[in-house]
Amino acid sequence: MSGVIVTNPPKASEKDVDALSAYGVATVHEALGRTGLLGPHLRPVQQDVRIAGTAVTVLSWPGDNLMIHAAVEQCGEGDLLVVTTTSPSTDGMFGELFATALQRRGVRGLVINAGIRDTSELREMRFPAWSAAVSAQGTVKATGGSVNVPVVIGGQVIRPGDVILADDDGVMCVPRERAAEAVEASAARTAKEEASRAAFAGGQLGLDHYGLRETLVRLGVRYRSYEDHARDEAGL
Repeated sequence: MSGVIVTNPPKASEKDVDALSAYGVATVHEALGRTGLLGPHLRPVQQDVRIAGTAVTVLSWPGDNLMIHAAVEQCGEGDLLVVTTTSPSTDGMFGELFATALQRRGVRGLVINAGIRDTSELREMRFPAWSAAVSAQGTVKATGGSVNVPVVIGGQVIRPGDVILADDDGVMCVPRERAAEAVEASAARTAKEEASRAAFAGGQLGLDHYGLRETLVRLGVRYRSYEDHARDEAGL
């Protein structure tokens, strides 16, 4: 497998990335029409961490982390490393030595669609990471791959410079051209959720707040007392 290392790809603006970091993955996902999630299989090795950064992408051979070494050179302040493999892999391709090098370069975290190890050390270092597996299985450095090319995780295309958001709920991608739109839409959704939260705290039901009683009627859902329902079930 040969490959390519692309240098200096376009990126979403730092202003928009930092603004998006204030919103949760679920909020941004909903605000953009329920798009962008990379799937429920990517889980954090830490808790209560929310980050956003511009993607530096890596396409590697399974069980081979050579191209992660190549990608470190392409990473800079505000980036987030995104790694996937040409076929499914759970090998521990990334650990605390990589994290040390990336922290030095201002990288905000890692998303890897494969295995990770040294999780205790990563938590101690406060280097956020999301992975498809945790495994002590080692890797080699013998096969070519690519850096800063489009990759696919969970059916979503991730290009270098796109915005990656990650928190306890999962990971999502915002195309770099939609970053400003995502900020505006997320702010609007947050304001709407705050209004709903205030209504629920005041005792209002979601059925009334969202006008769902009419939906139940339209769908033919009826209210029946327990006694009447029991008689209906018994055919009486």
